[in-house]
Amino acid sequence: MIVISIFTNRLVDIFKKHREIIMYVICGAATTLVSIVTYYLFAKFLFDTSNALELQINNILSWVVSVLFAYITNKIFVFQSKGSPKAEIIKFYLARIATLVIDMALMYLLVTLCSFDDMLSKCVVQIVVIILNYIFGKLVFAKN
Repeated sequence: MIVISIFTNRLVDIFKKHREIIMYVICGAATTLVSIVTYYLFAKFLFDTSNALELQINNILSWVVSVLFAYITNKIFVFQSKGSPKAEIIKFYLARIATLVIDMALMYLLVTLCSFDDMLSKCVVQIVVIILNYIFGKLVFAKN
């Protein structure tokens, strides 16, 4: 019982010390899942991803859904921001538009120009996007 208590206390200490990063990883993973699942569903039912234009439309729509999810989870759970939603959401969307452009460019490069698998490419691109979004999120939700 003492070992469990020590282990639990240690986990709580680690969480307190690294709460923001841990929550970002959890929320980022959930956002990535939302992005990939919506991309997959749109590709399965709406778009032909072998067509360059439809690939990008699909990518944009999956981005729109996931960025709405990301704003809410980042504001509430990651950065616990009490700032003005109106000001933050504008900055948040501008930051996410920047990573969307990067996302789209990488998808075009990997899928259209290099002929890599679109789902594998989407997963790889999301790693880059997650890292950039954390950096930009720190700036958007910075406590003044």
